[in-house]
Amino acid sequence: MSDPEFDRIGIWNWEREEVQDEIEYATYAEQKGFDTVWQGESRLVRDAMTIMGAYTQVTDSIEFAPGVTNCYTRNVALMAQTFSTLHELSGGRAKLGIGAWWDPLASKVGIDRENPLRYMWEYCTVLRRLLDLENVTYDGDFINVEDIELDLVRANADPRDVPIYIGATGMTMNKMSGELVGKGIIEGVYMNYLIPPSHNEKAMEKLTEGVEKQGGDIDDVDRPQLIAVSMDEDRDVAIDNARGLVTQYIGQQPHITKASGIDPEVGEQIGEELGGWPADADDIERASRLVPDEIVTNIVAAGTPEDCVQKVADYCEAGCTEPSLYSLGPNVKEVIDVFAEFTTD
Repeated sequence: MSDPEFDRIGIWNWEREEVQDEIEYATYAEQKGFDTVWQGESRLVRDAMTIMGAYTQVTDSIEFAPGVTNCYTRNVALMAQTFSTLHELSGGRAKLGIGAWWDPLASKVGIDRENPLRYMWEYCTVLRRLLDLENVTYDGDFINVEDIELDLVRANADPRDVPIYIGATGMTMNKMSGELVGKGIIEGVYMNYLIPPSHNEKAMEKLTEGVEKQGGDIDDVDRPQLIAVSMDEDRDVAIDNARGLVTQYIGQQPHITKASGIDPEVGEQIGEELGGWPADADDIERASRLVPDEIVTNIVAAGTPEDCVQKVADYCEAGCTEPSLYSLGPNVKEVIDVFAEFTTD
């Protein structure tokens, strides 16, 4: 097989030892010709908005987005306000990745995720209209606003062209996202990680179904994807370095367990060994013994540099339009260097 080429490529930054490390990796990725830096905000870690504000001041061309924030903890007007500001600060380089969050974290902070599909539909609909600088009144099942608009009395009053991406894992969310693309409300989906390429193929079917329902085409749907990368010249070391993360997600996030394609009974056993969320290091170590190599390599780009590049190419072949690479180890710059060799000019 000939060497793969990636038309677009990004990195995923999240919870490095020092916040300055994340800023350094963003600037390094830009120097190497990467297109996007996605900022993780899935747990109660660093606030993505603050760090993205820093990116606007130290980069010139790379785009950035949360990958992903959630649609509950920032009301829709505040989200529009935030991304209007980031759009101005960056000269139009801000994008928004937004998801429906997950339990038990959502319930632990007092959020009831009743009907997240409907909530996301209403949220994105109102958000797009606000970013288009419309005056919005909307009476929905969950989102209710009256006579609001971005108050840009002194600022540049042009519409904010901020692409919106829904973090979609389940098939119904993918279908709905396709419909929202077809309606011109969002740009695409941010495909999840710790799932096999075969899951992408199923998602593509639902995205196609949704966008065609609204008169569009699958080529209208942009499909960047978070992909975990564990790279080492020793393949066994790379796989072992990824096993703990895989264990936690399989045992604690049911939507990932389902999408990963593993035996549900194995997922339950892993969850029992973890003993609830969050698990401590001893729990993870014990539960990880139930996770064989083939499960890890099915859902992570784990192995030698050649293994990792080929696995990421498999995701692209199955529907991803822009891999965003999450290095599970400290060798972030090495991962960037390796993949930079396979990017198109």
